Amino acid sequence: MASQPVYKVIFQNGNQVFEVFARQIYQSDMWGFIEVEEFVFGERSKIVVDPGEEKLKNEFNGVKRSYIPLQAIIRIDEVDKEGSGKVSDSPAGGNVASFPFSGISPGQRGSEE
Repeated sequence: MASQPVYKVIFQNGNQVFEVFARQIYQSDMWGFIEVEEFVFGERSKIVVDPGEEKLKNEFNGVKRSYIPLQAIIRIDEVDKEGSGKVSDSPAGGNVASFPFSGISPGQRGSEE
């Protein structure tokens, strides 16, 4: 039996870039969003604590499903196994930017009368 895939999702939230691992991602019924479910956090020893991953665990504590705007997504990869998630500050003047957003939903295109 094949193991369930793991996805690495990198997205921008304000002035921070989040890198999370999840087992389920799909296009939301809410237009313009990706749904992310079943967050995966690496099993670390109790002696070594990764502050970045702890921040993510606290941020997503109790979250069943997260809706991320499409224009905030930087990259989604299917990976062999989960890694250590992290939160980092966006570099000032860096090359990470949101995709342009037209604001037109698919149902509005070509609806001229």
